[in-house]
Amino acid sequence: MTRKNALPEKTCPVCGRPFTWRRKWKRCWHEVRYCSERCRRQRRRSETKTIDEKQKRRLNEAGLVSQ
Repeated sequence: MTRKNALPEKTCPVCGRPFTWRRKWKRCWHEVRYCSERCRRQRRRSETKTIDEKQKRRLNEAGLVSQ
């Protein structure tokens, strides 16, 4: 049996909290990026928001959208 302090650990890019390996992630640990479903959903929203802001900025620079 593996000791808990010997388990691999990652840091969640959304909340910054460290999280450790879980048995259910045994086959996909290399793909796990977020500590929870909530952080995964939160990340999508912030990425979408950033994309929208970039698009608005480009349109504004082109003079196609007024502020």
